[in-house]
Amino acid sequence: MPDNKRGRPPYPDQLTPAEWRVLHAAQHGMANRTMATAMHVSIDTIKYHLRNILGKLGMTSKKDLKSVIRIPATSSLNTLTTNTAGVEAMKISMIGQIARTVSNIDVAQNWYELVLELPHLYRFGPLSFFDCNGTRLMLSQQEKLNPDESILYFKVADILQMHANLLAKGVEFIAPPHCIHKHSDGTEEWMAFFKDPDGRTLALMTQVKGASA
Repeated sequence: MPDNKRGRPPYPDQLTPAEWRVLHAAQHGMANRTMATAMHVSIDTIKYHLRNILGKLGMTSKKDLKSVIRIPATSSLNTLTTNTAGVEAMKISMIGQIARTVSNIDVAQNWYELVLELPHLYRFGPLSFFDCNGTRLMLSQQEKLNPDESILYFKVADILQMHANLLAKGVEFIAPPHCIHKHSDGTEEWMAFFKDPDGRTLALMTQVKGASA
């Protein structure tokens, strides 16, 4: 007897891979249009996935998605949670990521990668990620920037050489390298301040050990 069933076979997880991507992007706060651009699909496709997700999870609106935790069956997080226990699992050890808003993610990504020469990790829509010696920097495109956003202080080995290198690349400095403090052991704290493509402040910093240190 012929099989008259059509369409894709049921996916062996609560959501399909595309639905998982849309769910997690929605939980991250991405708008439908932003998700569509990042995933190279239409807004109607995103809305279709969201309807399926809400139906499968028994929810009524996109806002409800921020109140649930769902993990794909194939996610490594399932293994991590079973292998981590005790006091160590409850410790906050280090800052893993810092965030900064930018007005144009393409311009900012190019500047941080080519001018500051930070290793670029990956890109997802209006988000771009860089490695700062183990701490991740996330650039996020926003229509309205926060003028009071925290200053990023980049630690360098030779502040004079880095200052000269950035000047040669056209970076505008607000203040040249200068000593802000000398410790009792002779160690000096030096800083220099410059502007990012949006005109906001970034900084270089270094410690120079004293002769007796």
